[in-house]
Amino acid sequence: MTEFANPLAAHVWRTRYRFEDEPSIDATLDRVAAALAEAEASDQAGWARRFRDALEGFRFLPGGRILAGAGTGRRVTLMNCFVMGTLDDSLEGIFTALHEAAITLQQGGGVGTDFSPLRPKGARTDATGGRSSGPVSFMQLWEQMCATVTDNSPRRGAMMGVMACDHPDIHAFVAAKRVAGKLTHFNVSVLVYDAFMRAVADDAPWRLNFPRFGSERSARARDLWDAIVGGAYASAEPGVLFIDRIRAEDNLAYCETISATNPCGEIPLPPYGACDLGSINLATFVRDPFTASARLDLEAVAAIVPVAVRMLDNVWSVTRFPVPAQAEQGRSSRRLGLGITGLGDALAMLGLRYDSVPGRGVAADAMRTIVEHAYAASVELARERGAFPRFEREPFLAAPFVARLPSALRDGIARHGLRNSHLAAIAPAGTISVLAGGVSSGIEPIYALEGTRRVRQEDGTVAEVAVACPALLAWRARAAAGASPPEAFVTATGITPEAQLLMQAALQPHVDNAISKTTNVAADIAFADFAAIYSRAFELGLKGCTVFRPNPVTGSILR
Repeated sequence: MTEFANPLAAHVWRTRYRFEDEPSIDATLDRVAAALAEAEASDQAGWARRFRDALEGFRFLPGGRILAGAGTGRRVTLMNCFVMGTLDDSLEGIFTALHEAAITLQQGGGVGTDFSPLRPKGARTDATGGRSSGPVSFMQLWEQMCATVTDNSPRRGAMMGVMACDHPDIHAFVAAKRVAGKLTHFNVSVLVYDAFMRAVADDAPWRLNFPRFGSERSARARDLWDAIVGGAYASAEPGVLFIDRIRAEDNLAYCETISATNPCGEIPLPPYGACDLGSINLATFVRDPFTASARLDLEAVAAIVPVAVRMLDNVWSVTRFPVPAQAEQGRSSRRLGLGITGLGDALAMLGLRYDSVPGRGVAADAMRTIVEHAYAASVELARERGAFPRFEREPFLAAPFVARLPSALRDGIARHGLRNSHLAAIAPAGTISVLAGGVSSGIEPIYALEGTRRVRQEDGTVAEVAVACPALLAWRARAAAGASPPEAFVTATGITPEAQLLMQAALQPHVDNAISKTTNVAADIAFADFAAIYSRAFELGLKGCTVFRPNPVTGSILR
């Protein structure tokens, strides 16, 4: 029997994941397990039991859309997020894309859109001879649509907007969120090329161009870099996506081109691609916590991975898709994003600081275990069910991530193929981590040991709910009265930006998609030090970087 650790977890279940009159979280988990087992060709009851066991105690947490929608019969998608189709630079194309995004948001999916294909402000329109208002103005249409479509939804509409760093309107794009209340349903990120980073380092000029309209001008690369970083300093956005690295590391680079990500950045996707997410709660796999023999049970982690992979693969078979092109694209690759949550709590229970070399080592071992067993499980699924349709043995095995896998896995892929083109991602896992008792979300450190959360009640009133780090509560149950928490209970404000980047860098080699990570910094950080974080992220080989500094636009808290 699964129980809630605190009232906030129960509130999240009631408002986000409970279906109609389900009497308990157990009923919800029973529903999800049975629904995903319907994809099995035989022994559905047996698979439902195996799936339900993995869900027990929040050991495995499927993405929120799966928890909310599986087995309900509602016209919703089980995919958390999508990247929408390539924008056609015409009024008809723009409004077709807006319509598809609206349908996707209505059915529960977040959307990512690359606005780079739209002509810059001032460019002449084809039909009327007028002048374009530019991509940023059209983003306002998406903003209003999202607010309208998701107004009464328990899940706030989420969107990602990206633009390439050589678009003539890039300065307007990076400044778009510097005013409070603007584009609040969007996360925004800049597609940054390696050549641009070299131009910044060399203090060289950078060409902004849109060839179709002969729109071209030169800017000083460092000035544009300062504008990008300055926007983030002022309003926590934009983030940066190192797009050449993302494309080079894509397992399917031989048959697709990525230009955007899902709203939180952990899944770079081709046009109409989708993300199928789940997280293994590392805090539930710590044995003998707070003792000299404390350990992370990697054997138990390894044992749950094949079940989690099978569950997520089944999602592709039972989910609805808001737009037909999403079904065609998604099922051609069957991407999965299996990751972790509860890392900060797990490390504290092991007596390891998040910002220590041993802490990073344990985290990397856990992610390596997950991804290698996930690939092994996908090989077995390919032998049982067939490889994903776009699998081509030689180019797939030549992909950089696949080339680094152990030889036994590569041999299995060569013989049987792979069921899923990608297997690993680390999502924010924010709400599902609250459901699991408030464990630290995703790859993030513990945010705070204790505090309160403002929770809107069903009658519209707001209540203050006390919350505490689950690892802290477990330690207090063993510690002497009045004792101070050990040093391992380090929180986000006590961890340097460098240490946060190093944790992300330690796990990225074991993640074939990407990692959603927000580097938290103090409000009084110097601009030069702030800017250096992004440069350091590039040096460390990360696929992207987001930094949050408390500011007047977004406030002082980002979780």
